[in-house]
Amino acid sequence: MMRKGDLEISWMARAAAFLAFLALPASAFAQNCALCYTQAACAGTRIIQALKGGIVILVIPPILICTALTVMAYRKRNQFADY
Repeated sequence: MMRKGDLEISWMARAAAFLAFLALPASAFAQNCALCYTQAACAGTRIIQALKGGIVILVIPPILICTALTVMAYRKRNQFADY
């Protein structure tokens, strides 16, 4: 059974996590490299298409890995359940 103090701490932890989640995108935008941005802006159409293709190729493996882990966890979710 949770005491009132525990409930307040839990609420405060959730509020802090929510605020951190809201602040996260602001820090992600600060990661742009000025040199990379300048080179991409001055590049031709073929280079821009190659960069877009490279980004897609780099995104596919993490998505597949996360999907595989989620499927495995879903299938094994009741393996150690006490019935």
